[in-house]
Amino acid sequence: MTEAYIIDAVRTPRGIGKQGKGALAEQHPQHLAATVLKAIAERNSLDTKTVDDVIWSVSTQDGMQAGDMGRMAALDAGYDVTSSGMTLDRFCGGGITSVNLAAAQVMSGMADCVVAGGTEMMSLTAAMAKEKMQAGIKPPMMGSYNERLAKVHPQSHQGICGDAIATMEGFTREELDAVGYRSQQRAAQAIEEGRFDKSVVPVVADDGTVVLDREEFPRPQTTLEGLAQLEPAFTKIADVPLDAEGTTFRKLINRKYPDLEIENFHHAGNSSGVVDGAAAVLVASADYARKHSLKPRARIVATANMGDDPTLMLNAPVPAAKKVLEKAGLTLDDIDLFEINEAFAVVAAKFVRDLGLDWDKVNVNGGSIALGHPIGATGSILIGTIVDELERQGKQRGLVTMCAAGGMAPAIIVERVEDFVD
Repeated sequence: MTEAYIIDAVRTPRGIGKQGKGALAEQHPQHLAATVLKAIAERNSLDTKTVDDVIWSVSTQDGMQAGDMGRMAALDAGYDVTSSGMTLDRFCGGGITSVNLAAAQVMSGMADCVVAGGTEMMSLTAAMAKEKMQAGIKPPMMGSYNERLAKVHPQSHQGICGDAIATMEGFTREELDAVGYRSQQRAAQAIEEGRFDKSVVPVVADDGTVVLDREEFPRPQTTLEGLAQLEPAFTKIADVPLDAEGTTFRKLINRKYPDLEIENFHHAGNSSGVVDGAAAVLVASADYARKHSLKPRARIVATANMGDDPTLMLNAPVPAAKKVLEKAGLTLDDIDLFEINEAFAVVAAKFVRDLGLDWDKVNVNGGSIALGHPIGATGSILIGTIVDELERQGKQRGLVTMCAAGGMAPAIIVERVEDFVD
């Protein structure tokens, strides 16, 4: 089997995902994708005629985010017309899946060079959801709700799922707030020390004006005392009727867990941030790297996908991590760094607790609570982040995973390359 290598990874800064407030909110999502595609080609003197495919992740493929962004953004970035492109949707997990599929293509020998990544402009998707609600159409977060499916696998709102898991698992509000505080503190240190500088590329408008060249979302002034004063975010939405029969997000969970009295733990300070962003990862074979004088930064050791209870939705990362470790023939002790997406604090807290990990190895540069979660792009961002951090610390292996709607989690293990014979 051919080895698959990560040659490089780039991303945009993450902008606040609200129209009128975020620096990227007026940009077209295709422009964000084209920005990172162009950057990764230029940084590596990539002859785009040799790119076999562009595999892209977009979760809400609607409006300006519809229409096969992988292909269109590649053309927008100036790639040769022979570089094809596709777009996929695995909800929050798509940014890992795009890289995993690129690796599979290279490992199978069916491709030599693939650019993978993702984009999400949540400033757009929030506006689209609002418009649909005003038109009497169920917004995307309710898109999986229908009576036939709900009888077998009732699926709720992710925030209420987070609260349900925290209730079931016995986490306290203080424990979850500590996750949010840690994320902010670590992100602030990472930014101050320039740990993201290697991967972050500015977003520039067509007229050459720099739109955004720094992280826009973090709140380094966050305190534990301030977090403790925030009201839970999902109390009201849990009981909003979804249909004429009075179905609610709370009742959907209670269909499967009738005795569960869901407590409310999560709020804006211990949940992932709403942001805009894009990321790209260049994946190639060893032969391609040698032929084009490229030095790989990491080897893709193993990938995996895992499904879990779609009603609780957020619990697949732990079994996904175990599955990818088994595929790699490794143990937890063989992994130096972990990135688990902080969709909600309970996801990271449960991951660390259930696997018996040390927080010194997990999300060492903060996570989506502090930096934001541009859904279709986040997985690709995390892969780039862990490669950067393995290099910075001189460590060997990293594991990345994240929860996704529908009760899924993709995972990947990468290994830093030190001595590549070119």
